[in-house]
Amino acid sequence: MSLRPCILFATLALLAVTGCQTFSSKQEEALYGPSEGVLETVAVLRRHVPDDTYRFPTATDFSGRNVYRASLLRLESLERAEADAFRSGYMDPVLLFAKARALERLRAYDLAAQHYRESARISQELRPTALQSAALCERFADALQIGLELTDPLAEVGAPLFTTDVDRVRFELDERTTQLSIIESELSGSHYRYLAQEEIERADMIRARYFRGMRFVLPDGTLLALQELQRVATRHGASKNRLRHLLALADFYAQLALEYTEAVPPASLAFDPARFSELSDASIQLYELVGSHDGRPEKLEATRKLEAFLALTLGIDADRFDR
Repeated sequence: MSLRPCILFATLALLAVTGCQTFSSKQEEALYGPSEGVLETVAVLRRHVPDDTYRFPTATDFSGRNVYRASLLRLESLERAEADAFRSGYMDPVLLFAKARALERLRAYDLAAQHYRESARISQELRPTALQSAALCERFADALQIGLELTDPLAEVGAPLFTTDVDRVRFELDERTTQLSIIESELSGSHYRYLAQEEIERADMIRARYFRGMRFVLPDGTLLALQELQRVATRHGASKNRLRHLLALADFYAQLALEYTEAVPPASLAFDPARFSELSDASIQLYELVGSHDGRPEKLEATRKLEAFLALTLGIDADRFDR
């Protein structure tokens, strides 16, 4: 074999190995490395700003992270990594506006309004849209100040005591919903409509959580809690969280069934199979309904909870409860 073919073969082999290594390294950088630039991040964010996040789950990026949170983190990372290039401030309006778009989707309305107003101050092109968005974010922030709000149960200051003034709770949360509904009706063609729908849904969930937490204090508390949970599931049947609402209702029925067996043991003469069946059947049917939706995380949760609930019924005599 001559020397020239050997040299050619070795050269091709070396190029092949080098090419594979280059492709592998670039593939790894594409998966785990930072964005190529601001335009790439802004383009992704702009693509998902109009998304209907009330009816459909929030989009995710290649890493599985919330696309709005991921965009915000990437913009902040680019600001640090390219500090020298951005020192002149030529990209400040774009960065501020894009971060505001991400922040409003993360429910940081006050902070989003600040970013919008700063963007409007230094950019005539973005000024009209930025000022309009800032005003809307401030309206959202003002609306969320009305009525109760869910708090961190592990916060050091502790959760505030719930008031027993039912009329006040209803009035304040209805007022919040009214203000959000006005925003929704005014901006039916904007993504702010979906933000308003999400906040209305959250207000209804807070209202249901209140009555569920206070059911041992309020007169007819259990009935009120049940009505509020049914109200959430009915009003928000088009929401991406509809299965979660049905699951909460199923959990409540299951909890009532368990409390009934504890208060009236199945072995006692006072145990009413029809009363227990009314609660258990409702819970089982809802668990089965949620569990019939393939591809949803609620399916796994519902099937496991159904198994756990059915295990409870094993302690009840067969002649007293028809499984």
